[in-house]
Amino acid sequence: MGFSLFDVAQRGMSAQLVRMNAASSNLANAGSVAGSEGEAYRPVRAVFSEDLDRASGLSTVRVAGVVRSSAAPVKQHDPDHPLADAEGNVWTAPVDENAEMVEMLDASRQYQNLVEALSSAKQLMLETLRMK
Repeated sequence: MGFSLFDVAQRGMSAQLVRMNAASSNLANAGSVAGSEGEAYRPVRAVFSEDLDRASGLSTVRVAGVVRSSAAPVKQHDPDHPLADAEGNVWTAPVDENAEMVEMLDASRQYQNLVEALSSAKQLMLETLRMK
């Protein structure tokens, strides 16, 4: 089984969607507060690996998984917060909103590049058929 241009683009688009969903989840949980360090939200990242088709020589991306960051939640002293522990502390998610926006923009651009590549391939195929 060899990869076609369409397989490569489809896998790349799927990978970028996973990447955008991870960044969206992180942004949605930015600023979320928990009553303990263990309960605090930690950002997620998509991990990719390469699939090489020896027959065609084409390489494509595969989502190897989604992993949680080891970044420590930010401890804040807020004794009036309803989730505060006995010492008056709460923990907020360690999400860098600017970095997540950059991640989303980059994933979106990569996705759009793949859409344009598919559109160009389609146009070239149609022009080839018209020439026959």
